[in-house]
Amino acid sequence: MKGTLCAARRGGTSLGLRQAQYARTSEPQPASPTTKEQTVQITRNSIQTTPGPSDWFTGAVYIDAVAMPSEPFRMQAASVHFTPGARTAWHTHPNGQTIYVTEGVGLCQRRGGPVEVIRPGDRVFFEAGEDHWHGATPNRFMTHLAMQQVDEDGTAVTWGEHVTDQEYDAPPAS
Repeated sequence: MKGTLCAARRGGTSLGLRQAQYARTSEPQPASPTTKEQTVQITRNSIQTTPGPSDWFTGAVYIDAVAMPSEPFRMQAASVHFTPGARTAWHTHPNGQTIYVTEGVGLCQRRGGPVEVIRPGDRVFFEAGEDHWHGATPNRFMTHLAMQQVDEDGTAVTWGEHVTDQEYDAPPAS
């Protein structure tokens, strides 16, 4: 028990006797107006996974909200889950978009560019206003984090036409 108390003291702040008790017993610590934890904002996930609208996607896609814009911050993020063959429609973002692949294998393309294969750990940045699409390969699932800032009007994306099967089936760049 002394090791736990000493480790808690070494964190840079001296713990009071009551706080030290909680450190030893692993009981929840009561709120204290002077602790830094009071400034941390935690939003508990209460939003259900939602199916991606058919106007925006081809195939089955599921979206989990990660971050919603809240003034003064304009960051929006979602974990997007694509089933094999599923993909976005062509679209643009007023402030650009970064996607970070977390699992599976996917495809992406900028208008006029080659289809690119993307894998876990890959980060793809699409410039502001750049027409593009992304999705899963025909035989693999793919999940990515999609991150973008909304503009002054709260717009994060402008959706275009669906990616055709011919565009989707184009051989990827080597």
